[in-house]
Amino acid sequence: MIFTTAAVLGATLGTASGILTLCGLSLICRSCKKGKLESGEDADPEKAKPSVLHSSQQFSVEKSTEPIQPRTLLKFPKIYKPKPSVTSSEVISYPDHASEKGGEPSPEGPSTEPDAGNQATDSSDTFTILRQDSKDETPCARDLTNGMTTSSSIFHPKLHFSLTYYTDQNELHITVIEAEHLCVGSGCEGYVAGVLTFAAGQREAQTSSRRLTSHTRWEEGLVFSLPGGYEVEGEVALSLHSCDRFSQNTNLGVMRFKLVDVGMMSNADCWVDLQPPKQQDVQSAGELLLSISYLPAANRLGVVVMKARGLQSDKLKDSIDLSVKLALKHQTTKLKKKQTRRVKHKMNPVWNEMMMLEVPRELLSKSSLDLEVLNQAGPGEQESLGRCQLGLHASNTGLQHWQQMLDNPRKQIAMWHPLYD
Repeated sequence: MIFTTAAVLGATLGTASGILTLCGLSLICRSCKKGKLESGEDADPEKAKPSVLHSSQQFSVEKSTEPIQPRTLLKFPKIYKPKPSVTSSEVISYPDHASEKGGEPSPEGPSTEPDAGNQATDSSDTFTILRQDSKDETPCARDLTNGMTTSSSIFHPKLHFSLTYYTDQNELHITVIEAEHLCVGSGCEGYVAGVLTFAAGQREAQTSSRRLTSHTRWEEGLVFSLPGGYEVEGEVALSLHSCDRFSQNTNLGVMRFKLVDVGMMSNADCWVDLQPPKQQDVQSAGELLLSISYLPAANRLGVVVMKARGLQSDKLKDSIDLSVKLALKHQTTKLKKKQTRRVKHKMNPVWNEMMMLEVPRELLSKSSLDLEVLNQAGPGEQESLGRCQLGLHASNTGLQHWQQMLDNPRKQIAMWHPLYD
C-alpha cells in the first residue's frame, strides 16, 4: 500500500515538473525571438514591417480648407428619345437628317426635369438643345429655346410683290414675285388672288397655281383697270391660298393697302407679312372648354375636354347623348383619334376627361387638333353640333390657345372655344 502511494505521488510530481519545464522553455524562446525583432528594427527602421503599433507613422492626416472637387465624368449618359410614330412623307428622322447635313449632334446633358405624367408644374427646364437650321423642303421656321418652339419664333408667310400704275392706260399692274415661310403639306398647290374693292364695285384676278414649297416663285402679273385713277377711296387685298389633293381651299394669309398709297408704293419692291384671315361673323353653335399642356421631357400633349355650353337646342329635341371626338393631325395627315364618353340628358355636358397624345417637340409647329361635338341621334347615327381647331394655322382662340401652350410648357391653360358648323 505504501509502495503504491509512493509510485503515484512520484508520477504526479514528474508530470508537473515536465509541464513547468515546457512552459519555461516556451517563455525563453518567445523572449529571444522578441529581442531579435527589436534589434532588427533598431538597425534598419525603413525595413520594419507595418504593424498596428506604427499607425501614427503609416497614416498622415492633413487638414485642408480647399473644397473637394468631384471627379469629372468622362462619358455622357445615353438618352433615349421616343420615335415619331407618324406616316406623313414630310416627317423625317431628325438625328439622321442632321448627320446627312454634316453637322455633328450636340451632346445633351442629363435632364433633371422629372416626368410629371399628367400633372403640370411651373418649374423651368434645366436642359438646353442647340439650334440646328433645318433644310426641309417645307419647314416652319422656329427657334428652339430649351427644346421648345415658342410662338414668338413662328414666322408668318411673306409675300414679295411690286406694283406700277400706268396713267395713260389707267391700269394698276401688280407683279406677284414670290412667297416665303410657307408651312403646307406635301402635294399642295397654291395661288395668289387679288381683290380690288372701290365705289364702282369689286374686281378680282389671280395667278396660276404652283406647287407650294417653303419658297415658291410666280413672277406673274395681276391687272386692274382704274378709270378714275387711283386717288379714290378703295383698297386692294392680296391673299395666298393653298389647295390640297382633296380640293380643300385654305387661306394662308392676306395683306391690304389703300388705293391712295399706290403713288408711294409704285415702282418699288415690297416684302410684307401675310396676316391670318379674319374669322367671318358667323353665329357659333355653342362653346367648348378645353385645357391643354405640353410636357417636353415626355414629348406628350395633354388635352382635357372639360365641358360645353350654349349648344343649339333645336338639334337636341329628340335625344341628348353628347360626346367629343378629337383628332391629332400633322399637316393634312390624321395621326390619332380619340373620343370621350357619352353624357346623356344634359344641355351643358361635363366630361373632364384627359387625353395624352405623343407628339415630338419638332413637330409641334406643324401639328393641330380638330375637335367635334357629336350627338348620338340614333343607333349608329351621329350628328355634328359644331367644330373647332387648335394650331398655328388656326385663327382667333384656336391660334391664341396654341401659342400660349408653346410659351408656357408644362402648364395647364384653359380657354373657351366657339363651335362652328
